[in-house]
Amino acid sequence: MKTHFKTFLFSMALISIIACHANNKRQSHNYFETKTINNNLNKQYIKVALLLDTSNSMDGLIDQAKAQLWEIVNELSYAKCGTNKPNLQIALYEYGNDRLNSDEGYIKQVLAFSDDLDEISKALFSLTTNGGEEYCGQVIQTSLNQLNWGKNPDDLKLIFIAGNEPFTQGKINYKNASTNAKEKDVTINTIFCGDYNQGVSSSWKDGAQLTNGNYIAINQNRKTAYIASPYDDEILILNQKLNKTYVIYGSKGKEKITLQAEQDSKAGYLSKSNAVSRTVSKSSHLYKNQTWDLVDAETFDEVVIEELKDDVLPEALKGKSANDIKAYIDTKRKERKQIQKQIQELDTKRKVYISQHKTENTNGLENALTKAIKEQAKKKKYTWN
Repeated sequence: MKTHFKTFLFSMALISIIACHANNKRQSHNYFETKTINNNLNKQYIKVALLLDTSNSMDGLIDQAKAQLWEIVNELSYAKCGTNKPNLQIALYEYGNDRLNSDEGYIKQVLAFSDDLDEISKALFSLTTNGGEEYCGQVIQTSLNQLNWGKNPDDLKLIFIAGNEPFTQGKINYKNASTNAKEKDVTINTIFCGDYNQGVSSSWKDGAQLTNGNYIAINQNRKTAYIASPYDDEILILNQKLNKTYVIYGSKGKEKITLQAEQDSKAGYLSKSNAVSRTVSKSSHLYKNQTWDLVDAETFDEVVIEELKDDVLPEALKGKSANDIKAYIDTKRKERKQIQKQIQELDTKRKVYISQHKTENTNGLENALTKAIKEQAKKKKYTWN
């Protein structure tokens, strides 16, 4: 009997430690456990699948997605589950485009769930519009079938579908797709590009309510308003310094650091403010590059320095001892942390400045996503700084 009672107590203690929503005060004083939590950001995920209509009328929506990605990421970087910060994964689908396969419902998975922010940016910039048929129920069901949603009850699992045609089109009933979403603990949020009441009458609101999601109507053609701040230039200078802390390795190194530069350039092409927002994202815990950067790779235990061969190392480290390589990585890590801290401090001032000079609240994609995410995150006991 005592043995059974002890087992019961142990089980209850273990459950209370694992479940964020059951006990939001988890703390650890064990070195190895703390290291694991820091490296894996506590295993919780915010999983967001973006299903974007890329028919002819949606150029404005795609432009908003490109322009507002980094502000959305920045807002999500402040989320907490207890004392831990969850990971972020974003997936991207396009639908309703004539260039897509009609046999598959004019639907394409552009990117499966990924935490590679550069790849997510690249995927968004790859989108182009063309007329087509928009099957909301089918694209929702396709994302449910194809993506790895996982079974962690603490994960926040969200679909955002945006478009402007009736929600009822296509051979898969959106109500059936909603039932399947609920079984996977996935919440569907609908973003109608047009008049609010028109979205209601064409079932977009019902499509959200079936999973207790948010229905939002936006003006997809509204241009993203940027507010310049006195801190922008300094943050962009820090971005250049930040980029110099990356130490490439392996077959992906050169390709990935080139991709990093390309996404910096594309953000800047949209506006200086957008480039600043991207820099802020790169200073957060959500910007991780362990597949090609030795600093992140060692932090996340992706590599064993002693086992690295010269052919995977950059020129500066070829022929160096393991101790020399570690010392070099440590130096770059310290530089990066200091630069990221400076960016975060400047961004705090920047946010205050922007809030003081903002003249209106827009009904754009960024506001729709962040509002819905915050509301639904409360159900999982997530909090924001």
